[in-house]
Amino acid sequence: MTDCLHLASDDVADLADPADYVAAVRDAYRQRGEGAPAEPRTKLLNEGPPGMFTTYAAVLPETGAMGGYMYAAGFGERDAWFMTPLFDAESGEPLALLDGASMNPYKTGAAGAVGTDALARPDASSLALIGSGAQARGQLRAIDTVRDLETVWIYSPTKEHREDFAGEMNKRLDASVAAVASSAAAIEDADIVVTATNAPSPVFDGDHLEPGTHVTAMGQYDPEKRELDARTLERAKYVLDLEARVETDAGAFILAKEEGVVGEADVHGELGDVLAKRIPGRESAEEITVFDSGGTGIETVAAAHMLYERARDEGRGDAVDFAPASEALTGE
Repeated sequence: MTDCLHLASDDVADLADPADYVAAVRDAYRQRGEGAPAEPRTKLLNEGPPGMFTTYAAVLPETGAMGGYMYAAGFGERDAWFMTPLFDAESGEPLALLDGASMNPYKTGAAGAVGTDALARPDASSLALIGSGAQARGQLRAIDTVRDLETVWIYSPTKEHREDFAGEMNKRLDASVAAVASSAAAIEDADIVVTATNAPSPVFDGDHLEPGTHVTAMGQYDPEKRELDARTLERAKYVLDLEARVETDAGAFILAKEEGVVGEADVHGELGDVLAKRIPGRESAEEITVFDSGGTGIETVAAAHMLYERARDEGRGDAVDFAPASEALTGE
């Protein structure tokens, strides 16, 4: 038997701030650029009741951990449950089972921030955020740790939502945060554009992007949906979290390719390759860059291991026994 730590959402919710997540996730993507294994999500759809069961995984050798996400969304309860199994990357033994819900916006936001830090202009100070939900909150708070933001414009279709979000962020950030009435108004003169939506079609016109803009898109991972139009990809240097996603769920690229606007040669590479200095990131102040962040086991394992170590050191969580197969299969 081996002890595995069960960590409920309340056990880990207050253990790290956005900068902590960003540091862990940055190191994880650097490991990916140096060869750490990771696979894109597998998404199983169910018709009755309608729902989605998703998994993805990664191994981070230097961190000493491996694991990923398993989550169910929809189905009869019309809700979502996130489980994060974490294993020791050397022994293979289970380390922890985390309720992944509370860390979700922060680890995903951290991935967006790492992509922004790698690709946005160093002097970028204005940000347009399309979306006003939990993921938008995670993106904004994480990016605020990697750039000295002065102005943030928020757009989402519901006026009350965007205004409430702007009010909350105005209190939390040093930047001036304001709600605007359209995505076009939000991206005008923005140095950084972040899309954090569940929109099935493009949320802004790529012709309206100013030279030098960086775009982080994280709200769509479906081959038939996209937040970014073909014009945005045509104008931009395109970087993904995992390059294998261009064949599975990177809808913005897949649909632009079907329209004949981009091809395989237009995939610049993975974020990890930029961080490991295998390929260049931004190469000029005028360049438009895109980071397509669909969600991977890389940021999930990095965040989960950081939380596990802190929870263990503080004596949080409950031990759960797991039997190795050599015992359980033989009964010895």
